[in-house]
Amino acid sequence: MADPVFKDESIDLLFEAILLLETEEECYRFFEDICTIGEIKALAQRLLVAKMLHDGMTYQQIEQETGASTATISRIKRYLQYGAGGYRLVLERLCQKLTNE
Repeated sequence: MADPVFKDESIDLLFEAILLLETEEECYRFFEDICTIGEIKALAQRLLVAKMLHDGMTYQQIEQETGASTATISRIKRYLQYGAGGYRLVLERLCQKLTNE
């Protein structure tokens, strides 16, 4: 895969910092310091929408359950199908983790 358009040293540093987090508690602490609550909730909503699309739920079901707009749902669906594969990678790993627990 080619380097993302947004790749630079500061983003590399951010991702390295995230990879150093070892527990859910550490993630909560770091993200609370680095993001607003609204930003964290928006990221969480996008991941939930991706999971729901992956699980075969309809736009209407997703919109009702998450409050996400149809434009957001459509954008996430497009990334699931044609994006860099990040959503698929994370969803597959989450599924594996849940299956093994």
